[in-house]
Amino acid sequence: MTDLFDLTGKVALVTGGSRGLGLEMVRAFAAAGADVVITSRKLDACEAAAQEVRKLGRRALPVAAHVAHWPDLDRLADVAYAEFGRVDILVNNAGMSPLAPSSAETSEELFDKIVGVNFKGPFRLSAIVGRRMADAGGGSIINVSSSGAIMPQANLGPYSGSKAALNALTTVFALEYGPTVRVNTISAGPFLTDIAKAWPAEHRRSIRSAIGRPGRPEEIVTTALYLASDASGYTTGSLIRVDGGLY
Repeated sequence: MTDLFDLTGKVALVTGGSRGLGLEMVRAFAAAGADVVITSRKLDACEAAAQEVRKLGRRALPVAAHVAHWPDLDRLADVAYAEFGRVDILVNNAGMSPLAPSSAETSEELFDKIVGVNFKGPFRLSAIVGRRMADAGGGSIINVSSSGAIMPQANLGPYSGSKAALNALTTVFALEYGPTVRVNTISAGPFLTDIAKAWPAEHRRSIRSAIGRPGRPEEIVTTALYLASDASGYTTGSLIRVDGGLY
């Protein structure tokens, strides 16, 4: 059954790939045989992740880029294709979720930052890489969204709205670049990544969900491998909740 998740000969590009859920996916893709392009704003963090990939016997390309800046994304795509000649898997994982005291006190600068990273960037990167994927015969795009898009809460309007917009992009690009490019959403719940260090201690132990606890970062891996690999050949335009059964 492990052959279903075989990524030998594939190239994956993961935004926000130097830490958290992105890093877990980078590790999993490399272990499954893929070469990986790792991007985040900090080149040293990308290089550290790239060293892990190389130790697994795979090639890695660290690239510093700000996903809200379209010239950075154009350059990112160009250097990825120059290095590997292809991108088979694109994971739009980079995101930000800062809180504001209230919606009325949310500044225009903060609003633009959140929407830029969570929606504007994935739109552009999916557009330019998805087009190349379609021209080359296929690929898989995975948008990492949030339970906040389907269970929004007070003071999180820009975040929840931008993630809901990302969910809509999944359908847009599944239709635009199908049938050869598959586009799907992972709707992630609370995971014990770096961001969880700022949570109250009780929230790190238990949450209101069927499973009753936050996710461990490695628990994102099997869903990501499924969507990245040929195992999901008939899955596109879908949203898969990986949130422990939040309610």
